[in-house]
Amino acid sequence: MSFLDVRGLEVAYGGIRAVKRVDLQVQSGELVCLIGANGAGKTTTLKSLCGLLAPSRGEIIYEGVPIAGRPSHELVRLGISLVPEGRGIFGRLTVEENIKLGAYARRDGAVVRADRERIYDLFPRLAERRTQSAGTLSGGEQQMLAIGRALMSSPRLLLLDEPSMGLAPMLVQKIFETIKRIAEEGVTLLLVEQNAKLALQVSDRAYVMESGQIVLADSAEALLRNPRVQHAYLGG
Repeated sequence: MSFLDVRGLEVAYGGIRAVKRVDLQVQSGELVCLIGANGAGKTTTLKSLCGLLAPSRGEIIYEGVPIAGRPSHELVRLGISLVPEGRGIFGRLTVEENIKLGAYARRDGAVVRADRERIYDLFPRLAERRTQSAGTLSGGEQQMLAIGRALMSSPRLLLLDEPSMGLAPMLVQKIFETIKRIAEEGVTLLLVEQNAKLALQVSDRAYVMESGQIVLADSAEALLRNPRVQHAYLGG
């Protein structure tokens, strides 16, 4: 059985089906990416996996447990955390206050403090700005903060939605190096990303989504060589 097993997932807005009978699997310890054009249904899929949207049909099985339609606060406690598109940081709070909020569901105080220092080790720039208002950070620093806050919930499954959006190329590279490091430390990741080339380069496997449906699935290495993917997403 897969760590995450999605079967026949459908999500509708009003009468419009944004996600149409999607099947995907993620194994424990994998880094899997979901690529596709704007409006393909990628973000909607992630939102349904973390409880922000209720599917209209289908199953979501996480660690053997059906979770479709369960509220997001329950799923955080089960080990699922989302880094949302647009970051969603609390601009009036400090960096440290934002990071502490990521651990709101935890009761293991000593471990939480150790994890906070681990976040600062992962993102030294945040350590330098821990008392600074989060709204004054650069876009790249805010993305680091959003990832750090999500990691504070001690997730076993981390969902990342467009982490490179709006960032300078040098910062994009830094963010992806960090994503790779998080995966190497044993966190399972499902990544939605517009930068298909970078996403495929760091991932184990990948899915391609078009018009709410999965149209290709393979190893990331194979999809990098796939002529259809190269033409549509890699500028080939």
